[in-house]
Amino acid sequence: PPCQRAGPQERRTFTEKRSLSLENVYGYEDDGLRFALFGLAVIRMLEKIDFQPEVINCNDWHSALIVNLVNKLSEEEQAYQRVATVFTIHNLAYQGIFDPSVVSSVGLDESDLLELEKEREGKINFMARGISFSDVVSTVSEEYAKEIQSKEYGAGLEELLADKRDRLFGILNGVDYQVFNPQTDSHIALNYDLHSLDHKGANKKALQRECSFEVGTDIPLMGMISRLTDQKGLDILVEAIRTVLELEVQFVVLGTGDFRYQDLLTHLAEEFPHNMKAFIKFDAALAQRIYAGCDMFLMPSRFEPCGLGQLISMAYGTIPIVRRTGGLADTVKDFDPRTGTGTGFVFQKYNAMHLLVAIVRALEHFRDEGTWRSLMERAMSCDFSWDSSAHKYEEIYKLAIELRKKGH
Repeated sequence: PPCQRAGPQERRTFTEKRSLSLENVYGYEDDGLRFALFGLAVIRMLEKIDFQPEVINCNDWHSALIVNLVNKLSEEEQAYQRVATVFTIHNLAYQGIFDPSVVSSVGLDESDLLELEKEREGKINFMARGISFSDVVSTVSEEYAKEIQSKEYGAGLEELLADKRDRLFGILNGVDYQVFNPQTDSHIALNYDLHSLDHKGANKKALQRECSFEVGTDIPLMGMISRLTDQKGLDILVEAIRTVLELEVQFVVLGTGDFRYQDLLTHLAEEFPHNMKAFIKFDAALAQRIYAGCDMFLMPSRFEPCGLGQLISMAYGTIPIVRRTGGLADTVKDFDPRTGTGTGFVFQKYNAMHLLVAIVRALEHFRDEGTWRSLMERAMSCDFSWDSSAHKYEEIYKLAIELRKKGH
């Protein structure tokens, strides 16, 4: 092993292996091999320390092979018959599809894996195996749990998921309010809370200066923190953004992703230097300054399993403009001026025109100081902490254990 704990008569041994000591967790050609090895290592570790958990919760394709191995071992060893499994899907678009040789290269063969008819011929699909062989499947919002049973969002696994519909649950991710709290955030210019919203203006002015924008609290400032990919709505954003910038809106974007979007946003920022800034990087402190300093936060996602950006932005009193999909649909309620309800601006159809209409709606209401302040107060009053979600996970763990006991 990479490191063994040293006792009185033991010697510490360190080893170095390039494939296990990379800069990033994933995104390499040998991902299949590395995560197959990880799955096998988890099983071997449980045997080594003689620990039998009641339930194992695996997340996404990277740990899905563990579910398969537990089920295979339960056919041969009584101890594993009592180990329940929960498989959590964070993003169905990434499935971990590899040549079967990745499994044999870590010392497993076909007899160590259960057969799965719904895999592509000649390939092994880690995600499909996690779904198929787990006792319970969860994902990160109720709406996304429904969406992935359809052809539009199922990424080829919709039938598999529909077959598990009675054991498929959506549980929202929570926000760590100890980290994302404008009252205590050390990265922002001036702390504030629901009762001192006027202090938010100081953060806006500081961000405007950082972006070399004209400084003024009456100028609408819109932000986006995102992977720069089609999934996050970059295709419709770049189609609409020129029109938005011509409305004299200030726009700041932070993120990395597809090179074509990085280049497009960089060129747009050069073309509109007085009201657009593109930070093509990841910077956690800057992200929090954007959450605190902006008036509006943009998430025009094609699909969004849960999304944390809209939850964090609401905690900072920054109003989300989102597409009605997945976790965005579950967490952002469209503003209704007749009833004075809602926490953001929501659009339905995935195209640039509907995105633009939502932005224009937000801008119209931004000009009404009383309406906008009430909107900010409602957004900041939302509670998306882990407390509620943690209880729901406890319930599905109990269900998984019960199903395993019954042999279902």
